Amino acid sequence: MFIQTESTPNPRTLKFLPGRDVLGPNERGAGGRDFSGAGAANVSPLARSLFAVEGVERVYLGGDFLTITKADGIEWPHLKPHVLAAIMDHFMSGAPALDEEGAREETEIVYEGEAAGIVKEIKEIIEARVRPAVARDGGDITFHSWEHETGIVRLTMKGSCAGCPSSTLTLKQGIENMLKHYVPEVNAVEQVV
Repeated sequence: MFIQTESTPNPRTLKFLPGRDVLGPNERGAGGRDFSGAGAANVSPLARSLFAVEGVERVYLGGDFLTITKADGIEWPHLKPHVLAAIMDHFMSGAPALDEEGAREETEIVYEGEAAGIVKEIKEIIEARVRPAVARDGGDITFHSWEHETGIVRLTMKGSCAGCPSSTLTLKQGIENMLKHYVPEVNAVEQVV
């Protein structure tokens, strides 16, 4: 098994490409799965084994890649071999990336009337224009919610996007401007923390 690595705009995050699906289509839900710490990884055997590596701070599982964010005090040349070994051991074991509980999809907010049409349009723009671009950098941005009265879109940043120094700039100047252009009802875009 050969695992490729790629740098991301976030210097603390590396993208790992194992050459096979990490999450199957039924496991992806509304994007990949982001684990912000070992305590959140109870539904993923893969994430648990990665958090067992000292210095791993965050794990994002995508369709055919995963991103690992390291702690500040550790350098990639020291951490990378241990992460590669954990990924290889996981895939060689045949264990799933998510157990049954983790594979269940989260429930979405249901919008009605004019708000439903606006949310549909926002989601289509995010799917077609935003997510493919950020996936190339080892991240993901997904729709979280729409506040119809104020025109605020809330998005969740995952993978290399979470905690990236340039994520605020991307969110405000890139995504917010694009959504305002295509959906005049949008007044602002905020990140869900």
